Amino acid sequence: MAVSTYQTVKIERDSGVTFLYFNRPEKRNAMSPQLCAEMVAALSELEVDDSTDVLVLTGAGEAFSAGMDLKEYFRALDADPVGRARARKASHDWTWERLWLFPRPTIAMVNGYCFGNAFTPLVACDFAIAAEDAVFGLSEINWGIFPGGLVSRVVADVLSYRDALYYILTGRPFDGRKAAELRLVTCAVPRAELRAETVKLARELLGKNPYALRAAKEAYKLCRLMDYAQAYNYLAAKSAELRGADPEHGREQGIRQFIDEKRYRPGFESYQRG
Repeated sequence: MAVSTYQTVKIERDSGVTFLYFNRPEKRNAMSPQLCAEMVAALSELEVDDSTDVLVLTGAGEAFSAGMDLKEYFRALDADPVGRARARKASHDWTWERLWLFPRPTIAMVNGYCFGNAFTPLVACDFAIAAEDAVFGLSEINWGIFPGGLVSRVVADVLSYRDALYYILTGRPFDGRKAAELRLVTCAVPRAELRAETVKLARELLGKNPYALRAAKEAYKLCRLMDYAQAYNYLAAKSAELRGADPEHGREQGIRQFIDEKRYRPGFESYQRG
């Protein structure tokens, strides 16, 4: 598949693992209207890319993303309601709608500054691995606003009530170690080990049945918003859908390898694909 050319987004592929970069390192990867539009296009491309089995979102240079570009996203669009609406739609589209239910597993690799609206794609990703010295912050209060877009909502999903209000109302920054302690990220590792640890997790996911991974991800993310009766019925239908849609017939392979062939332990490893 040919790789599209973008100016503010970069795509790299590595044997099933695709790295999608914020690529404005001179602006600490702040999100401009152009970047948001290119992220929509890039994710649309990668959703149907057969060579993308795991997606890693990260930033070029020393930042993950410093949030929205105050000059280009806000100041430049103050007198342009059409452009402002278009930019807002693109931002919401890629940071949440496309990323939250992206058809493959997603990992946020937080290599540096992660501020403001960058929290939305951070939370939308299935996993997040941060450098211990990465810097996080909800600094909106320091310039007279509050975390908008979906930031306040997604923060409520991952932080406790007290922790969320503390960082929203003080604007205080915190590092990757604290982000792991708060459970904002899956784990934090020394910066020199960040890419290796991210690839290690990605390679582990590559060994799983991709159809089961997608179904498991969708089942969890959607049923957690349902009541128990709705979730029970939804999960039963989802299970039947997976059995009919999975060309690997993973359930049958797994049961055969465990019960009949006695050659793997499902509590500790994946069945042997192929």
